[in-house]
Amino acid sequence: MTCSKNSVVGVGLRYPHYEMALNGSSSIDFVEVHAENFFAEGGITAVLLDDICSHYKLSLHGTALGLGSAMGVNEHYLERLKHLVERSDPWLLSDHAAFTWSRFNHQDVHAGDLLPLEFSHQAMTVMAENVDRVQQRLGQKILVENISQYVTFHPATLSETEFLVSLVERTQCGLLVDLNNLLVNAHNAGCDDPLSYAKAWLREIPPHSIGEFHLAGSTPVAASEILVDDHAQPVTDSGWSLFRFATELAGPRPTLIEWDNQLPTWPELVQQAERARAIIHEVHTNAH
Repeated sequence: MTCSKNSVVGVGLRYPHYEMALNGSSSIDFVEVHAENFFAEGGITAVLLDDICSHYKLSLHGTALGLGSAMGVNEHYLERLKHLVERSDPWLLSDHAAFTWSRFNHQDVHAGDLLPLEFSHQAMTVMAENVDRVQQRLGQKILVENISQYVTFHPATLSETEFLVSLVERTQCGLLVDLNNLLVNAHNAGCDDPLSYAKAWLREIPPHSIGEFHLAGSTPVAASEILVDDHAQPVTDSGWSLFRFATELAGPRPTLIEWDNQLPTWPELVQQAERARAIIHEVHTNAH
């Protein structure tokens, strides 16, 4: 599909949707897969990856690099990711602003989740060194995603936006801004108006730093309960409002719909992507 790089819209491709996504026509511009699911070399995994790449632009989204890990990025993991990048030549490549690796009894141990960072100058130095190493090894720029956080460190030396902006300046990486994570974090911090909080957060990020947006939904909870970024619902009304604001503020960016649990049908997922495309078009039209 011929399209402007920044106006493209994609979806996270999950196993139940493979057949319809790869055997039918689709308006989707690109798909995202989790890198770790395609580390196996040869066999059906390689065939499937080739099939995906023949139909769509590919975004590789990692969940285990652990860019904020003080021990550094695990060498074995990084080498496997390098092989995958060489095989698939991804259009976008991303992971998270989180730590996942530690060393215990002389062995590298993975936490099994994305753990939040302390926003400090020391943590910044660690993460910048890791991002530099990854980008040099892979030979391309990566995008770093803001995560959903369920615990925070106080007092923080830097704000989250100061931390991420500094990371971009030091490493020349880009940012993958997950809009739903902003709303989740605001809710869990007890903000009366999560949407206003998220808009203020976005105003602190230089538009040129943003390489992609993620949109997702979360299962609703009571105001006093913890909201989990479970990717199990359609994008919320607040999510769509924030996306429109972000597009007006930064201009169009590659935009991905994430839906990982309680999966919808393929047509329902595509419909979410088309709603994002319509907003991009409306913002562009109004700006001209």
